[in-house]
Amino acid sequence: MGVAGSVILAAFNRRLNWTMFWHAMDTATRISCMVVFILVGSTVFSSIFQGYYGGVWIEHLLTSLPGGVVGFLIFVNIFIFILAFFLDFFEIAFIVIPLLAPVAEKLGIDLIWFGVLIGANMQTSFMHPPFGFALFYLRAIAPPEVRTNDIYLGAIPWVVLQLILVALLIFFPEIVTTFLDAGPSVDPSTIHELDIPTIEDLPPLDFGQ
Repeated sequence: MGVAGSVILAAFNRRLNWTMFWHAMDTATRISCMVVFILVGSTVFSSIFQGYYGGVWIEHLLTSLPGGVVGFLIFVNIFIFILAFFLDFFEIAFIVIPLLAPVAEKLGIDLIWFGVLIGANMQTSFMHPPFGFALFYLRAIAPPEVRTNDIYLGAIPWVVLQLILVALLIFFPEIVTTFLDAGPSVDPSTIHELDIPTIEDLPPLDFGQ
């Protein structure tokens, strides 16, 4: 959707040309390759870490935190918030989350709600220095008289609001789970047979049409 919108806006402003399109494709390819290499590296790291029973050590460490589930959630959110100052959200999602999700499941935490909670926390990484992408975007379009310090200070209220959202999600999980519980649910134990059509069951193709 972002790419389609950008192309439409560039064409509407008569700035869309082959040079710009090629530059956009080149940049997108580089970013995609970076993300794929991060994913490959994080997968290798997780495999080695789990092979040396690092996951068991992390699980024992986090499940023994005081406060039970609430203590675990508070620690994890503070930990990710601090990491977001120095790591991109790609690294956090691919490396840190796979280590935390099994512990959350062990504690009986709904993983969908846990994902929404962590996603809301990682949103703050866009708004605080030194790697806040939103700050760099604003710096690129702001007039010269707007100082970088002003942009950083102006982002503080939004970071506080985001942290309030994280706190609300922790203490009022029904904000997310209400919509999950309202949807249809299927008990896998009640499924006795799956009827999946094969290629022989499909009608023949008529290439003359």
